[in-house]
Amino acid sequence: MNKNRLILIFFFFCSCWSFSQERNEIIQQRVEFIAEQAESEELDLTNIFDQLNYFFDHPINLNSTNPDELRSLGLLTEVQITDVLLHIERFGKFISIYELQSLKYWDLNTIYLVLPFIRVDDRLENLHITFKDAIKNGNIEWFVRYQRTPQRKKGYTPVSDSVLNNSNGYYHGNADKYYTRLRYTYRTNISLGFTAEKDPGEEFFKGSQKNGFDFYSFHAFYKGGKYVRAIAAGDYQIQIGQGLNTWSGYAFGKSADIFSSKKAANLLRPYTSVDENRFFRGGAAIIGYKKWNLLTFYSHKKVDGTGIADSLTDDLEFVTTIDLSGLHRTNSEIAKKNRLKEQVIGNYLSYNSTRFNAGIALVNQQYNQPLLRDTVPYNLYAFRGKNTTAISGDYNFVIRNFNFFGEVSYSTHSKSFAQLYGLMAILDPSVSISVIYRNYSKGYYSFYNNGFSEGSNTQNESGLFSGIKLKLAPAWSVSSYIDFFRFPWLKYQVDAPSKGHEFLVQPTYKPNKVFEIYARFRQQVRQKNSRDSDGSITPIENVVQNNYRLNLSYKVLESFTIKSRLEYVTINRKSNAPEDGWIFTQDFLFKPTKLPFDITLRYALFDTDSYDSRIYTFENNAQYVFSIPAYYYQGSRAYALVRFTFLRHCNLWIRYGVYLYANKTVISSGPEEIKGSRKSDITVQLRVNF
Repeated sequence: MNKNRLILIFFFFCSCWSFSQERNEIIQQRVEFIAEQAESEELDLTNIFDQLNYFFDHPINLNSTNPDELRSLGLLTEVQITDVLLHIERFGKFISIYELQSLKYWDLNTIYLVLPFIRVDDRLENLHITFKDAIKNGNIEWFVRYQRTPQRKKGYTPVSDSVLNNSNGYYHGNADKYYTRLRYTYRTNISLGFTAEKDPGEEFFKGSQKNGFDFYSFHAFYKGGKYVRAIAAGDYQIQIGQGLNTWSGYAFGKSADIFSSKKAANLLRPYTSVDENRFFRGGAAIIGYKKWNLLTFYSHKKVDGTGIADSLTDDLEFVTTIDLSGLHRTNSEIAKKNRLKEQVIGNYLSYNSTRFNAGIALVNQQYNQPLLRDTVPYNLYAFRGKNTTAISGDYNFVIRNFNFFGEVSYSTHSKSFAQLYGLMAILDPSVSISVIYRNYSKGYYSFYNNGFSEGSNTQNESGLFSGIKLKLAPAWSVSSYIDFFRFPWLKYQVDAPSKGHEFLVQPTYKPNKVFEIYARFRQQVRQKNSRDSDGSITPIENVVQNNYRLNLSYKVLESFTIKSRLEYVTINRKSNAPEDGWIFTQDFLFKPTKLPFDITLRYALFDTDSYDSRIYTFENNAQYVFSIPAYYYQGSRAYALVRFTFLRHCNLWIRYGVYLYANKTVISSGPEEIKGSRKSDITVQLRVNF
């Protein structure tokens, strides 16, 4: 028995207490991947991680799986997926999980990563769904959540009705945030549920919200038939190709995991998040025959927008902007709600096999009123009108250890193209590479796109990304990428064509399962308007941001883990004094296996010159609460999260966090202003599962 086999057996027997920790670490890592690119504190990534949570509780049987199921994990490359499927074709079903070591492109790190989510079983899966089995073995989850900032913000100051109704400086509702979700699932085949949310400042069962919550979402979903392979009603998500044409929801981009830059589309899935924009509402179905699938879908919903009305009739004439915030607290925000009707009709024909899949999509999007954006220079090529169609083709195939993929999409309203071509390869068990070239025309438009990009849209950008991962020794690895990008036309706050690059290198030392340390250097060079403009011609300048990070994780005991992070950032630009900032976080995770609770604690110190030098850092929170706040100015931060398990089917999360600023007597501004140096937050969530 070789050394690697002994290590794997040891890990397997220890898995009963470590898998939960593994799941949390994998989810945390991927939340940070998305947050670092989005630079946003408000992300709802529920749909991305529903699959991981499901497969943790119901591991994939490798002997009866398929490419789509393995892709939905988001943890394997196309070469690795093909490797396991071809192994079954050539040698028959897996007898033991230890056989994974014989796969050419699966190293021990890959096996450790996916082991909590897979199993090997030679029993035939029951492919037929009966009503009795669905009732008996189905799962019902109910979530109720309450969140609040205890300190009073200026927007909640009591004022007279006349002031409230004629000012945008005050909120109509209270400071509470409510959330509830009820969902029934049977394996991955059936899902029925609804989700509702009220944001802080929004009214509840009064005023503009007489029906209670500000946002409701319902869905019914079925998957698994021979010919009708999936059907969705209510709210759902569509993901096609590499996201150039249609991709609702978030997706991974540039990260230390160089393979996350390629998207793994989950063609049709139920919608369970509370992002009030990036989803479809209506019906969709996948009809299949052998290796062919036809997806057809229809969506009709209302979206928020700033409109211009006829001065005589008060009828809406056109919309100037679409509002994606989902907030309806002030008079102006309430006035934007549901101003525009959106209709989307699409079809996607695809062919799928073990080594090759390809598809053609046609998606039409219409508004009931024209969208006429502001006539500023950077909007010259922005979409204007009521109707647009995107036609695209995508491909993905594997030749030995090389994975080629890409997508080309054409926008009819501007006669513009968006193109992406990629290659990923495992050249050797210790060397992997990723290369992606994209070219998005400045006039290309598709609202539901999410292609690999530096900017926020799949538009007005060209670039070349190249990444490499090296396994230097059993305990040492290094990941690195460089991305060169160019914007052919103007952007918001960039009054000229611009360019830049991003570089990252991350060496990691992981000698065993209990200890890991990595260092990271990340440089971002972007061009922005100079702050020295004389008001006539605004020159652009390079803004150079360097991030340095040292991260340590150590499992001291079976139930006790400590995590430490030190990060330093510098920002340099010609028209501004150099800025820098740093943060140190110390986490303690206590998760005893024989006690009905676990505790997570953090203490952090931070010091940055301004908001520009802010640092985003993941925070643990209740399940499906994704907390990625920006730390800036000077102060400290602490939080405690406790999870109780009781009555076998119930989990209760209680979290309290607080910022203490060292040099501020007023926090934030406008309606969000808090007088004082303290800002805290409370989260209470109950989950009932039966």
